[in-house]
Amino acid sequence: MADPTTPQKYQHSLGSFELESPLKKLRWSSSSTLFLSVILSVIALVIIVWWPLVEDYARYFDSRFPLWMQIDWLLVGIFLFMSILITIGADLRKDAILVVVGLIGGFLIESWGTHTGLWAYYTGEKPPLWILPAWPIAALAIERMARLAGIIRLRISEQLEKALYTLVFGGFIIYMLAFIRPTLAHPFTILAFAGVMIVSLSSGNRRYDLVTFISGAALGYFLETWGTTRECWTYYTLQKPPFFAILAHGLASVAFWRLTKLGESILKVLVLKVLNRQYNNPAHR
Repeated sequence: MADPTTPQKYQHSLGSFELESPLKKLRWSSSSTLFLSVILSVIALVIIVWWPLVEDYARYFDSRFPLWMQIDWLLVGIFLFMSILITIGADLRKDAILVVVGLIGGFLIESWGTHTGLWAYYTGEKPPLWILPAWPIAALAIERMARLAGIIRLRISEQLEKALYTLVFGGFIIYMLAFIRPTLAHPFTILAFAGVMIVSLSSGNRRYDLVTFISGAALGYFLETWGTTRECWTYYTLQKPPFFAILAHGLASVAFWRLTKLGESILKVLVLKVLNRQYNNPAHR
């Protein structure tokens, strides 16, 4: 009988692919419990601090209709989906850097968009602080999606992989230029576009970048659909949502992942320096 944790290889007319056991990807850890507790605590904190917004939302409920017909099931589904994903294979030591990167990156992205007028929140804040926790939560969920997508290892040629990367990231750059055209002279837009160029032209693992981009865009579709159709935020094009916003989640996910790996490398170097210093210190011998 085959070992369920052993990768299985298959052949088909289009090539070959390797299927890893999901048992290696789906596991509960002490970090999973911690992350779930933190998510619930953040939600409780947002409700308490921004209680007037909760009251405004509650006014939309009409006692003449059943409660289940008025519940925002899309929001519930997104929350449950991301919460479950985050608890899969959670590792606090590795995820902590991604959380910090997602929080800082989300603040910079929101500041860029709201100050240039590319999008605006119904509260008029630039940006609203209550939206920032959503960025690291989404970043963690997308990382899990990309990791789970890696269960299937489709073997494609390096030439095809490079062509797909050029098509996806090159196409995004062109599309971004068209979308941000009204704000091209703004310093924030110049910095944002420079960041996109750096991410797109400095590929390390093209295959993982593509998987992460697709995962980010997939989750971004539901996040943007919820936010724009509920008029929580509105883009200057008035589209609900604009296709650029969906793809932008993919690009941001790749950027967050790259910065996370860079942060891990820097942290490892610093730790090694500290350990070497302690080892070479005669007082510790």
